[in-house]
Amino acid sequence: MDAVDPSRDFVKEVKRVIVKVGTAVVTRADGRLALGRLGSLCEQLKELNYRGYEVILVTSGAVGVGRQRLRHRKLLNSSFADLQKPQVELDGKACAAVGQNGLMALYDALFSQLDVTSSQLLVTDNDFRDPNFRLQLTETVKSLLSLRVIPVFNENDAVSTRKAPYEDSSGIFWDNDSLAALLAMELKADLLILLSDVEGLYSGPPSDPNSKLIQTYIKERHQGEITFGDKSRVGRGGMTAKVKAAVYSAHAGIPVVITSGCASDNIIKVLQGERIGTLFHRDAHLWAPHKEVGGREMAVAARESSRKLQAMSSQDRRKILLDIADALEANEKMIQTENEADVAAAQQAGYEKPLIARLALKPGKIQSLAKSIRVLADMEDPIGYVSKRTELADGLILEKTSCPLGVLLIIFESRPEALVQIASLAIRSGNGLLLKGGKEAKQSNTILHKVITAAIPDNVGEGLIGLVTSREEIPDLLKLDDVIDLVIPRGSNKLVSQIKESTKIPVLGHADGICHVYVDKTANMEMAKRIVLDAKIDYPAACNAMETLLVHQDLEQSGGLDELILDLRVEGVSLYGGPRVSSLLNIAEAQSFHREYSSMACTVEIVDDVYAAIDHIHRHGSAHTDCIITEDHEVAEIFLKQVDSAAVFHNASTRFCDGARFGLGAEVGISTSRIHARGPVGVEGLLTTRWILRGSGQVVNGDKEMIYTHKDLTAKS
Repeated sequence: MDAVDPSRDFVKEVKRVIVKVGTAVVTRADGRLALGRLGSLCEQLKELNYRGYEVILVTSGAVGVGRQRLRHRKLLNSSFADLQKPQVELDGKACAAVGQNGLMALYDALFSQLDVTSSQLLVTDNDFRDPNFRLQLTETVKSLLSLRVIPVFNENDAVSTRKAPYEDSSGIFWDNDSLAALLAMELKADLLILLSDVEGLYSGPPSDPNSKLIQTYIKERHQGEITFGDKSRVGRGGMTAKVKAAVYSAHAGIPVVITSGCASDNIIKVLQGERIGTLFHRDAHLWAPHKEVGGREMAVAARESSRKLQAMSSQDRRKILLDIADALEANEKMIQTENEADVAAAQQAGYEKPLIARLALKPGKIQSLAKSIRVLADMEDPIGYVSKRTELADGLILEKTSCPLGVLLIIFESRPEALVQIASLAIRSGNGLLLKGGKEAKQSNTILHKVITAAIPDNVGEGLIGLVTSREEIPDLLKLDDVIDLVIPRGSNKLVSQIKESTKIPVLGHADGICHVYVDKTANMEMAKRIVLDAKIDYPAACNAMETLLVHQDLEQSGGLDELILDLRVEGVSLYGGPRVSSLLNIAEAQSFHREYSSMACTVEIVDDVYAAIDHIHRHGSAHTDCIITEDHEVAEIFLKQVDSAAVFHNASTRFCDGARFGLGAEVGISTSRIHARGPVGVEGLLTTRWILRGSGQVVNGDKEMIYTHKDLTAKS
């Protein structure tokens, strides 16, 4: 089991396995029994039986065997004159009656040589309509398996009530492939193996040199791409029947592998977890490898999909978001498992605690993300909003409307939840999206991306959201200014600076989150302590956490400074002082005021007044989020008007600077830029405008005949 392929890891838990062997495997091209293949099949089943697996065999071939025997008998009993007459096709039911006896005798002989006991169970379609039969069948099989007997199932074509059981596709099952799928569910199998005369499911006829083996079948991707060849040369179904049975079974939660029964050890290889044949699995769309595509191809696909998204109705776009929210909750356990693996790997690699804190998806986070997506879905549709409507001239109406930016490239570090927020905002705003997360969150990002894209309908395409997996691809992506419209980096100052220097594409974001809280001399100290503690310890790794505490000089004498420092220390916050605080309170001096700790640490300094606080913020801050705590409203207004930051608060924690808390649904990041969008960037920050002009044949012609009215119709629209 050491070399188990990741997509076949589930075989470790398999106990009960059903193997279905097709007519093309049981017989040779001339219709005679393929004794070598049957011997190999029985040897493999004996090995599984010996290892403790519960093995059930569903076999085809009775009609083929019976037809061969009856043809031989008819030949012996025919005169030369009889042979000159047109030959009538033998009755299928008669062939089945003769073949069942001979086929089962052969299985019994082969298994007996291997010291294995087998049993025969013949069933018909009508049998399964009887609940008592189904109950008895389960009990009988349970009893046989407990005695290490291998049950051998076959449809009893000889007495089937269907007129042509090998052609009629009505009823509960219609061939041995669908019988095997039905039995897998009835008998609660852990795995179904369908043996064919080819290696598995191909993208086209196996004889076509351009056809490729599909190793993991994903219905959404492969259903419309596969071209089936002729049906089985001897059986009734062929690959089409196997795929239908496999999809049916996998949907019910039973994995299926279609592989060749002509090889001597494929059943054993499947149970060892080797990647052979074609796997059908209910969760395959979540972890099947995606086709590797280049950056340009990915960006072009995102643009094409975004245009399809824009063409949808508002209600259909809303439904996509609701489906994504449902999919996240439905796959929470799987997402949590992948995230825990990332966290464990980060801890083992010795990453710093702030990064690990940002990496972890805490309990309840998935539900919180799903809730925010539903809030976003219920917001007014931002696409096509008419912000201004003007009559230029009689019969000539101009509209200024909102529209998506196009294709966004978001580069972020550590936080997996950022992927969910960004993807949902991109869909709500109608944008295509390329995502590049940090390597430390690779498994989390991969599973989140697959869950989200699986919920995007085919008429839009999963190419709407591309996941860039290699850091080496970033420089090439940053050169694609013809297909990527905006880059939003979320991460360290170094990351943002490098990106800004490396691209001609507009960049939106912030380099640092050095947030200040200034406690004025008139502050309510109980309120101040609550706000300061919340701003620092609610989520120390967040970009809106307090990094510098500024205190009015009068609070040194009144004891307010001591109270604040004591509360921070009690909560385990490491303190570093500016020159005035360090000399006064014997606190280690901060190396720089321009420092983002992203941990349980902060800088503390004393300032003369509100103007000194504002000056300090402008010199050492990052124009992100800054707060004043004061009961003096005149001082508060000075601070609010003069601090040149993206978000400025009065008597409220800096932690409120967040897209979800602002009612934006989510955010792609917090921008400290002064062009296009500033502060938490939600849907509106991902939109631009375009002009729609509706006329009735007007031409300019030097404006000789135009009478411009420029009447504002916005209020009337």
